Amino acid sequence: MSVHSTLGGETEQSFMRGYLDALALVERLHRLLLDVIKDEFERVGILEINAVQALLLFNIGENEVTAGELKTRGYYQGSNVSYNLKKLVDTGFMHHQRCEIDRRSVRVKLTVRGREIRQILEDLFARHADGLEERGVLGMDGIETINTSLRRMERYWTDQIRYIY
Repeated sequence: MSVHSTLGGETEQSFMRGYLDALALVERLHRLLLDVIKDEFERVGILEINAVQALLLFNIGENEVTAGELKTRGYYQGSNVSYNLKKLVDTGFMHHQRCEIDRRSVRVKLTVRGREIRQILEDLFARHADGLEERGVLGMDGIETINTSLRRMERYWTDQIRYIY
């Protein structure tokens, strides 16, 4: 029996409401981040790449990875990774090359254009970090608390996928 159950139904319902609010907030924040990136690209006149693809470039950075590694390393959370990789290669933001050891596997890395997109996002995120701190929205303690809590949820969900059928 959980601690929340022993405290009564009201506490359990309050926790559930809080959990559902947190889930909705994470989802809204992700969509809002994509909108912020889209707006930045429109501001600087970049129209041939979308925000999901740009985040993929940002997360890969200087690494060279296989398509399979993108999800396992946490670089990419979407379901259509093959589509986005193909678009990024076709538009010249990424190089791809068959792996010499396993010819079925393709390794990808950023081109010069891809690194330029990554730099635009890095600059955007640096401005955001400065603004959050300067305006007192979040300080170091706040960001550490958020990150710790989100990592704990991530571990919990990962355990649910791995160990519960």
